[in-house]
Amino acid sequence: MRIAALDDDALQLDLIKQATEANGHVCHTHLTGAELLRTLRRETFDLLIVDWHLPDTTGPEVVRWVRKNVAARLPILFVTHRQEERDIVEGLQSGADDFMVKPVRIGELNARIAALLRRAYPDNVGGVMEFGRYRFLPETRAIEMDGVPVELKNREYELALFLFQNMGRLLSRDHLKEIVWGQVADVMSRSLDTHISRLRTLLDLRPANGFIVSAIYGVGYRFEAVDAPAKATRA
Repeated sequence: MRIAALDDDALQLDLIKQATEANGHVCHTHLTGAELLRTLRRETFDLLIVDWHLPDTTGPEVVRWVRKNVAARLPILFVTHRQEERDIVEGLQSGADDFMVKPVRIGELNARIAALLRRAYPDNVGGVMEFGRYRFLPETRAIEMDGVPVELKNREYELALFLFQNMGRLLSRDHLKEIVWGQVADVMSRSLDTHISRLRTLLDLRPANGFIVSAIYGVGYRFEAVDAPAKATRA
């Protein structure tokens, strides 16, 4: 998963980054609220970790902005020294989903993140997944369409699975590239576009089959379920 962390303490950010990435996530760190909000205007994430005390704003203000301006229902975790009951209440009422008191305990941090991700993205839990005509078999990394296997390369399978699991979400180009190619890969934009185009063809993604992939200018792609047009009948 792709995580954004906000804290004015670089050492805390480094600890959070190491802990989350050791669990297979990709973590992008930010030292100021303004920096995170600029990023959120052009990038997408699966979870936010937010500190309370910041040099230019407060954690609750950041959370309120996110809830007002970011379409996706992002899970948000406060990680802060604030620990009074009134602080926890204010943090949760601002829109956060969970609250954790520093010092950061790695096991607890990872457990809270895992719980938030399970609740927010239930389709990402393993096992056979079915979406209309499409059936994903994670154990064999295979896709069936109307019961017929579709031959996909490894990265095509990863991209298809991620799109189906995140149906309706706007996903930035970098978000998609990190999921499919990894955070260290320097992937040209046309590589992503080529993979999207191949999936449209291989999986026959069009309104008649109930699904479309739309390019959102300046941001990325959105995969959506649509109502298939009714077939004409003869009297």
